[in-house]
Amino acid sequence: MKYLLSTLALAFLLMACSQQAGNEIPEDIAAKKALLKTKRAEAKELAAFIDSIEQAIYEQDPTSRQEEKAFVKTGKVSTEDFYHFVEVQGAVAADDFVDVSAEVAGRILSLQVKEGDAVKRGQLIATIDPEATKKQVAELETALELAQTTYDRQKRLWDQQIGSEMQYLQAKNNLERLNKNLELFKLQLEKTNVYAPVSGEVERVVLQSGELASPGMPIIMMIDMSNLKVVVDLPEKYLNVVKRGQLMDVHFPAIGRDMSLRVSLIGNVINPGNRTLPVELALSGANSRMVKPNLLALAKINDLTIKDAITVPIELVQQEIGGKDYILVVEGSKAKKVYVETGESYEGNVVITEGLAGDETLIVEGARGLLDGVAIEVI
Repeated sequence: MKYLLSTLALAFLLMACSQQAGNEIPEDIAAKKALLKTKRAEAKELAAFIDSIEQAIYEQDPTSRQEEKAFVKTGKVSTEDFYHFVEVQGAVAADDFVDVSAEVAGRILSLQVKEGDAVKRGQLIATIDPEATKKQVAELETALELAQTTYDRQKRLWDQQIGSEMQYLQAKNNLERLNKNLELFKLQLEKTNVYAPVSGEVERVVLQSGELASPGMPIIMMIDMSNLKVVVDLPEKYLNVVKRGQLMDVHFPAIGRDMSLRVSLIGNVINPGNRTLPVELALSGANSRMVKPNLLALAKINDLTIKDAITVPIELVQQEIGGKDYILVVEGSKAKKVYVETGESYEGNVVITEGLAGDETLIVEGARGLLDGVAIEVI
């Protein structure tokens, strides 16, 4: 104990001399930062000097630390499979996200659905006013009757070798043309009824009853909620890690859900802008009930697995001023400093690649500030 008191007295003496030498704080901010950096370096050197003095005293007099008994808690070294994951961001997407539009122009007479409705494929969505098309059909039917009469007369004359062949061919061509036009307008008349191309839910109603619709302009927007997927942007360096068919853990922060999803597709083209490629994870019907398109998803990729690795909590690894890593273990009734080499870390645990055999007892609480060889008592 007298050596410890002498050491503390020396430390206080050195600190007092340092304070007397430069205890004034400059006004300039740059000078303050420089002074702080200097003082921190001096404090680190002083701490290292104190440690070296204590170690030298202990080497000459091992009994000097007998009274310095520290209370600690211990634990065994963990030897288990180590898994390292990286997290990539993605979002929920839908395969069937379609605009339902009319194929003919006209005013919407009736709209059969509203937002949020479940719709089956082939169900009637809207009816377009067919009046203009009906008038065109009636006009063509009248013209067709005249064309048919003209053709019949020209054919009888031509069969009797009366009249010119050109008149016969013109009558025939006019009849065929009107027939085709009539078929076209009758088809347009059928298309005044707009049907759902897929099964799903009505996401948005764009046009209401009474508004004008035109070909290609959406009346409603639909989405198939039974066929959702998660699309993540996978960095190219993990391309060899992810395989089609493997399971991935996915977390949805907004709804607090975790799911294990299978990789259904790996893209073939790397985005030159961010060096990623799309990876799709299939969402089954049961899993897709709570998620919505564009919902944020965080997928974990297992990029490293080490079998029977020696792992310790990362906070147990301490570092000397010189940069060496060490861990304090129990040797008899004393603390022993063991130098180690560390590897990958994940979720608070780090792999020890060198230094531990796996059968050591670690000091898990009270290790900070302990010196090599200090007597300990386990609580």
